[in-house]
Amino acid sequence: RAASRAPGAHICRLLTRRALGFYTRDAGVAHRQNLGLLRKIMCQESTTFRNVWTTHSASPIAYERGRIYLDNYQCCISSIAQEPRVLYQKMKSSKSEKIEDALLLECPLGEMLPNPSDYKSSLIVLTVQNWLLRLSADSGEMLEKIYLADSYCKFRYLSWDTPQEVMVVKSAQNKLPAAARQAGIQQSVLFYIAVFQVLPLSFIGMLEINKKIFGNSVTDVAVSNGILIVMHSMGLVRLYNFQAISEQFMEQPFHLGQEFNWNGQVGVVGKYPFGLPCNIKITDTPPLLFEASSLENAFQIGGYPWHYIITPNKKKHRGVFHICSLKDNALAKNGIQDMKCCSLEPDWIYFHPDMSGRIIHVGPNLVKVLKFKEVKNNTDQMEIAEDFTIVANRENSVSNAVTVTASGRVVKNRVNLLDDDPEQETFKIVDYEDELDLLSTVAVTQIGADGKAHLDFHCNAHGILLKSIPLLESWDVTHSHEVYFDKDLILHIEQKPNRRFSCYVYQMVCNTAEDNE
Repeated sequence: RAASRAPGAHICRLLTRRALGFYTRDAGVAHRQNLGLLRKIMCQESTTFRNVWTTHSASPIAYERGRIYLDNYQCCISSIAQEPRVLYQKMKSSKSEKIEDALLLECPLGEMLPNPSDYKSSLIVLTVQNWLLRLSADSGEMLEKIYLADSYCKFRYLSWDTPQEVMVVKSAQNKLPAAARQAGIQQSVLFYIAVFQVLPLSFIGMLEINKKIFGNSVTDVAVSNGILIVMHSMGLVRLYNFQAISEQFMEQPFHLGQEFNWNGQVGVVGKYPFGLPCNIKITDTPPLLFEASSLENAFQIGGYPWHYIITPNKKKHRGVFHICSLKDNALAKNGIQDMKCCSLEPDWIYFHPDMSGRIIHVGPNLVKVLKFKEVKNNTDQMEIAEDFTIVANRENSVSNAVTVTASGRVVKNRVNLLDDDPEQETFKIVDYEDELDLLSTVAVTQIGADGKAHLDFHCNAHGILLKSIPLLESWDVTHSHEVYFDKDLILHIEQKPNRRFSCYVYQMVCNTAEDNE
């Protein structure tokens, strides 16, 4: 009997483990194992990265998950193949069809979608004429087309409220013409925000940010993680519950393609010329969740338990960061972080994107990864401690200038260099590759017109250097640079003066002993 019960019991245990996500043949387990193997292969001494493709453009170059976009998203190039190849090339568009912003939309897992095309990646783009378009990421084919609004506002920005779930479309700030301002006409509506659920694309609502509600000092606004963030000119940042606002002030819900009669207008939601109704009318100041004052509105929330990072709202405190508890605003022990840099470019700080609750603080020659730890005998306060530090490889920061006087006496003057002097190795970019769990840094040294950069991979847990890859192209520290590290691909985009752009693509190459010989 015991033998006859064993198979059933075994199956039951398997089903239970499967329900909890433990199953050795599960696709997720296989994918993680493959990524682990890729990390080991990539960090081998014999593995190199080879520059396989370079291009130059007179318009901005964008990169999204293995796709390079040129000519204002009219040309799409796949970077996954051994050598990048064109996926599609569209006819040159007119200025009225110019794309202002774009987001890559991935297919959600485990959901039934209405159209077969929804199961493939697509690109959502926002045009200068207030059209929101959904295009096939592989062919550029038009999948959906939504008209947002007439000329009373100009939508310019796309962002995620919840990544791959809720999308936010924001207008540029409304400004009256100079003649209207001189005539004393007041502009009360500053921004418009439209919010959509994605795949299937559905309209949640549109609202206006009005000075009469939020105050005359509003300079910018954003929606992120269900929070309406309002920024003010004096450095004040105020947070409101966006879901509560939409529920409280929603006048009427609408669906895309629905016929409507709104404020005397008859039309179809999302169709030209009516666009979207502004159906969330905030008539009173919403309940305030939280507010803080910070230099240049710099404000971040993260860590565990929840903390926030600000810079005291005075210019003399630039580069000084305070880490405080969100619960009671109490400063954490060792919560004032100041590298005391003497540099042209300021240091920067942010919560680690790996969801570990740690903090990354980047200076010219140091990358500090900080962690929270409990304070002994005080359960209400957390302490900021150093997890590990990555140090730039540089010479002594003091150089000697030699002067010979008229009498022949040699005088040595000690000259202190800036912490980010280009002749010393300086950190320019720090990023995190989530699939391989690697922390990447780009360090640059520029002597004269020739700049040398290298991309280093560090163990995310301990900061140990695992791999260093030299970038072959010259790096000018006065230019704008972006570096993407995506599994076995490195992509460097450079913006030069006079709107000239260059893109350099590196692919991983596994060399054998014979190849090295």
